[in-house]
Amino acid sequence: MSTTPRRTRPPLLHIYLNDHLAGATGGVDLAKRLARNHRNTPAGPVLARFAREVAEDRRSLLRIMAALGADVQRYKLVIARAGEKVGRLKLNGYLLRRSPLSSVEELEAMRLGVEGKADCWRTLLTVADGDPRLDVIELETLLVRARSQSDTLQELRTAGAAEVFSGIAV
Repeated sequence: MSTTPRRTRPPLLHIYLNDHLAGATGGVDLAKRLARNHRNTPAGPVLARFAREVAEDRRSLLRIMAALGADVQRYKLVIARAGEKVGRLKLNGYLLRRSPLSSVEELEAMRLGVEGKADCWRTLLTVADGDPRLDVIELETLLVRARSQSDTLQELRTAGAAEVFSGIAV
């Protein structure tokens, strides 16, 4: 019989939180890119604020994970960052410059990510009923912010889609 300690698997909640942390990591990179690409447009200030909020939300998730004793699975963060960079290589009609379609697709991706983040906050609110390590007020605040972010992204996406596709025969 071996005396080497067996490695135990992390609890399911820890795995779930690490999956969301990976998404948040890719989301921070994408939000920063969106803000940078729109800095000289009317949407620039809104997207700059959004990028700051997304980074703050990721830090909140890290604090929550620490409070719950969830170790960060670094390999998932590396994969998320690589995935975000690979996502830039999509073929969308332009070879040497940024396609107007890129912003529409990136806003859609960000909105999906924000909806997933909101679901994470909802899940943690459910867990908070039986776990005093979780701050219900903080989670409710994060959820309200996610809803606001989703609404903002939807408005920007709709305006961008109208601009890109107006007058185009489909």
